[in-house]
Amino acid sequence: MSRPSISFAEPKAPASGVLVALVAEDLVLPPSAAALDTAIGGAIGRAVAKAAFKGKGFATLDVVAPVGTELDRVLLVGIGKPAEWVEKDWLRLGGVIAGKLVELKAAAATLLLERADAVAVEAAQAVDVALGARMRAYAFDRYKAKKKDDEPEVALALTVALAAHAAAKKAWKARGEAIADGVTLTRDLICEPANVLGTEEFAERAKKLEKLGVEIEILTEKDMKKAGWNALLGVAQGSKRPPRVVVMRWNGGDKDAAPIAFVGKGVVFDSGGISIKPAAGMEDMKGDMGGAAVVTGLMHALAARKAKANVVGAIGLVENMPDAGAQRPGDIVKSLSGQTIEVINTDAEGRLVLCDVLWHVKEKVKPAAIVDLATLTGAILIALGKINAGLFSNDDTLAGNITAAGLATGETVWRMPLAPEYDKLIDSTWADMKNTGGRDAGSITAAQFLKRFVGDVPWAHLDIAGTAMGSPATDLNKAWTSGWGVRLLDRLVADHWEK
Repeated sequence: MSRPSISFAEPKAPASGVLVALVAEDLVLPPSAAALDTAIGGAIGRAVAKAAFKGKGFATLDVVAPVGTELDRVLLVGIGKPAEWVEKDWLRLGGVIAGKLVELKAAAATLLLERADAVAVEAAQAVDVALGARMRAYAFDRYKAKKKDDEPEVALALTVALAAHAAAKKAWKARGEAIADGVTLTRDLICEPANVLGTEEFAERAKKLEKLGVEIEILTEKDMKKAGWNALLGVAQGSKRPPRVVVMRWNGGDKDAAPIAFVGKGVVFDSGGISIKPAAGMEDMKGDMGGAAVVTGLMHALAARKAKANVVGAIGLVENMPDAGAQRPGDIVKSLSGQTIEVINTDAEGRLVLCDVLWHVKEKVKPAAIVDLATLTGAILIALGKINAGLFSNDDTLAGNITAAGLATGETVWRMPLAPEYDKLIDSTWADMKNTGGRDAGSITAAQFLKRFVGDVPWAHLDIAGTAMGSPATDLNKAWTSGWGVRLLDRLVADHWEK
């Protein structure tokens, strides 16, 4: 599971390895590539002409072992009309390039990040390219045995060459690399099998963030029983694995500034409990801790780049299993908030975990805002597929800021409704509420349920059942999970919470 190394240098064609050059729709080569082409008698230009390469956005042309050079190949990448590009296009460019280099099993490559129109590529754009390359080159293969006749694994070393190389190197070390590592951590956690990553193991991995200066508090089953976390504990009682709650604090802002809090659902495996799921696809339920994984990866990114903000991440870790001690449909539990819940369906367990964590954060952390993330409902997949996450919020400003961050990073959300009329669907005859309102408006009633545990705190709920696992293949991702959410929420913090 190698990760490409990224470095930055002045724009100069390499003597060996792979040269990657950008070509716009006018088909004019950028300066360094043009100089090389002249030196070898126009071989690259002839290849462009013979292949009818048009320079359209993200198209590629592979010129193998051009005569007159020691290069393995020259890879031309179309950038269409670069003047029209936005941030996420540069990110995608890095993904396209890394994807092609991985396919070619290239060991070393130099990307000449310059344009023929003499417009300088900025350091921030170079960082986006590097981040896109890191994301696309990700693979989770640590459990695959290597056979004797397997080709040796190639670790790509990518040099990004541009005029602003010093500024790009500084920006990558200050921010880009931290975000890339946060995304990678999120992906690793989601991809781990449930027999390896249980509740205690997840908590220990989160505890490693102490090395970055994150304060870690781990609540045990004993702590939770004493305090009355009965909604979360009810989910966990069918499993041999003990529940854990991890609270991560990054204090990078003013001492007295209220933090923004991120809360993640961490069901390390979800069988559905007594309301057991169908066998088909149940193996994917190792990813039902996707919300907790995103929060952990985000905290890594923020701490590694030393974000100038106060941020709290809280994750509830349980396993939902159907043994003789498991919670039953019809049980009533008293949540940490004091509100009672009739458990209609034990497979609607994520909201039971989240409600206690949300209340704890509201009461103990006193945050300025809360954002929770959860692989919560299959209904959100029916509504939005795997392209957008569902956004629910009690605060228009917070919702707008999340939407804007999603558009900028390409990790998009779609706002869904909340209204008192939906509350009627989760009214209970026997308790203050029931944990599901049935199939109709399933994602909405789940959000209405969570809303009852945040009080007047500005709050947003992101239902990431469609984006956290089983992610669609894109130029940035060929793995089972994309690590969706880390870049979005890092941008939210950077734009609205950092001083």
